[in-house]
Amino acid sequence: MNKKINRTDFLILGVYFLVSFIIQGKYYIERDALLREYLIDFPVEIISVTSVIFLFTFWLIPKVVVQKKYVLFIIYGVLILLIISGIDYTIGFWTGANDWAKFPKGIDFVLQMISLGTQQSAFPFALFLTKKFYEGQTEYLKIEKQQKENELKLLRSQIDPHFLFNNLNTLDALIDRDTVKAKEYINRLSLIYRYLIKTKDAEVMELAEEIELAENYMFLIKTRFATDYDFKIEKKIDIEDKFIPTGAIQTLLENVVKHNKPVDGSAIKTVIYIDENELTVVNTKSNIISKNESFGTGLENLKTRYKFLSDKEVVIIDTEEEFKIAIPIINLVEEN
Repeated sequence: MNKKINRTDFLILGVYFLVSFIIQGKYYIERDALLREYLIDFPVEIISVTSVIFLFTFWLIPKVVVQKKYVLFIIYGVLILLIISGIDYTIGFWTGANDWAKFPKGIDFVLQMISLGTQQSAFPFALFLTKKFYEGQTEYLKIEKQQKENELKLLRSQIDPHFLFNNLNTLDALIDRDTVKAKEYINRLSLIYRYLIKTKDAEVMELAEEIELAENYMFLIKTRFATDYDFKIEKKIDIEDKFIPTGAIQTLLENVVKHNKPVDGSAIKTVIYIDENELTVVNTKSNIISKNESFGTGLENLKTRYKFLSDKEVVIIDTEEEFKIAIPIINLVEEN
């Protein structure tokens, strides 16, 4: 369900209230209602009904029903109807100049307020909820389509012939110079491609496996560029049962190499920090303007993938000295 409020939400509620008040207005005219009833009852009803709808849609259902806390849902739901409908009914009772001796008390008041709140909110709530549901479905399908396109782009980048060509050139140079390291290079390269084939249809992978892929990828980069790039991984937590989008770290490391070239022998330093909630990649920046494509495409793809996988967002901080990107860690054990 789409939990964001937009203009059409207010439009659909506005149309409902307009039709409802035209019908109620006829009844008010027939019983010769007081002027203050017109001026106060209708605005109060708008506020009360809208409050009930918004509380149920954006708080009670997402926070309580989704967590399967049904007893709390009943308690909170009754309290919402009792308080909001009670205020609405009391104000209406006063504007109609009714006899306070006839004002309902005790259990009669509770039952009447629940009945009143249900009657007033049922149809607009169903209308509003249906609209949000279809909006959510439309957004889901849009993100799913984008996700498939991103997966295809990711797969293409992973089997990029330039990547293979550059690694074969490095391997060719190693064979004559250092056969032991050449064997290690072949082993790491084969592990990377084996992993890419294994995970080509996976949306998320365990963080431990992604870190292993990153370590193999960093080995290739350090072997190819010698001391131009320096990588470090700092783990502050146990990374078991934690997940990130497949290939996310590789994408971030590729960006570091693609868009930063060392100057005057100063290596581009990159640190991967892993804490409870996020994985952060921080790298120093060079003042050489890259001729490669912008950071935008890769990071936008990663942001879109997170919209599909989690309600958490990617955070990017770009300064003159360093580039920092934090991606949320997905804990499937907790979310399920």
